[in-house]
Amino acid sequence: MKRIVFTVLTATLITLLTGCKVGPNYTRPAVNTPGAYRGALAPEIAPASTATPLGAEKWNTVFTDPVLQSLIAEALKNNYDVKIAADRVLEQQAQVGVTRAAQFPTLSGGGTYDAIGLPSGLLSSLNNSSSGSSTKSTTSSKYYSGGLTLSAAWNLDFWGLYRRQTEAARANLLATEWARQTTYSTLVEDVATSYYQLRTLDAKLAITKETLSTRQQSLDLTKKLETGGHDTLSDVRQAEELYYTAQAQIPDLERQIEQQENSLSILLGRAPGPIARGASIADAPHPVAVPVGLPSELLERRPDIRRAEQLLVQANANIGAAKAQLFPQFSLSATGGTSSSQLKNLVATKNMYYYAYGSVSQQIFDGGKLRNNLRLTRADDQELIDTYQQTIQGALRDVSNALVAYNKTREYRAHQQELVASAADAVRLARMNYQAGSTSFLEVLTNDANLYSDQLTLQTAEQQEALSLVQLYNALGGGW
Repeated sequence: MKRIVFTVLTATLITLLTGCKVGPNYTRPAVNTPGAYRGALAPEIAPASTATPLGAEKWNTVFTDPVLQSLIAEALKNNYDVKIAADRVLEQQAQVGVTRAAQFPTLSGGGTYDAIGLPSGLLSSLNNSSSGSSTKSTTSSKYYSGGLTLSAAWNLDFWGLYRRQTEAARANLLATEWARQTTYSTLVEDVATSYYQLRTLDAKLAITKETLSTRQQSLDLTKKLETGGHDTLSDVRQAEELYYTAQAQIPDLERQIEQQENSLSILLGRAPGPIARGASIADAPHPVAVPVGLPSELLERRPDIRRAEQLLVQANANIGAAKAQLFPQFSLSATGGTSSSQLKNLVATKNMYYYAYGSVSQQIFDGGKLRNNLRLTRADDQELIDTYQQTIQGALRDVSNALVAYNKTREYRAHQQELVASAADAVRLARMNYQAGSTSFLEVLTNDANLYSDQLTLQTAEQQEALSLVQLYNALGGGW
């Protein structure tokens, strides 16, 4: 047994001193990133360069509505996509352990026990045959034997085959971890988006109900004037048309609100049901300028880019594993044990035995399987290099699109606010003129319809502005 231990230790030392890892070691591909994002604000109105980039902020500092914060926290805890992503990380952690085990020797042990009992008649006949005697034995004999065995085997990782495979498995684990972070980031964006859409529908419903109340007053007035002979039936019908138009919008908006609540409930990991409300969408943060940092920071901050890089690391390690299979494979095996017919002598030195041997094998002909496998891994590596570069370009596009969207939606919302103010004043003047008899009801009808449409458009503009900030936050790698 001492020689077995000595052999294993010697092989370990040889492997550590002479073993190597064939194949390329990973280096990050060269990436040409611009010095600034397209669509970023001019330096004179942009925030100071020392400000923390938006993507580096925690989500609870970006979304200040306490209700929205609680919804995001609930989603991160209960959402099933998040749970599934976490399960996949655990699976890959176990897979790393399975793959890494190939680097180490295997050791197994066992024991045997044999008992043989021979009947007296058989012993007597055997004895009589051999000695010529007719003496009969009335006793039987029993024979016992037992033993212990210990076996060890080790496929030496001389060329780094198993180490490269472990390196690939660890890279896949990190890629899975970054995929989970992507799930977090996407979920934060989805919850915030769904919440802002819900608050927009709430605002549109409130505007519609207020408009319905105003149009009810106009209808009552036209009916009164028509009864007194100061208005025509046509004016009454036009007032009814305005009233019923607003009234028809209410059930449709209520439908949309309830369906939006159901969608948001699923993101929260709960059954469809009502959703709590917080601040209005108009109270969402609207910073004039947003610190975005440098484009090169996306390589470290965006989880999808980090995942793409880890898949590239995995492909690079697979090249080494495929290359190692072209070289001879070495293995060591040893077996030792003890055997005795008496239990007390089972561990006696004289009853111990062992043997050990080594082997080397080299593939001579496989129809080009191994070399084609190497070419396959190299092609896969090149594909993932291109995928990595493509992911970076897509991230730069996402940030630029979100920047221009945020800047332009802010301008659009500001102009729409001015339009609503003018439309509201136009309605006020039209009603005054109509009551004074200096204009027809058609003017009131036209201005009232324009105001209602402009108010709904303003709510959509405020939603677009809020969502563009959410999209910018996600594009910069925030949320995880």
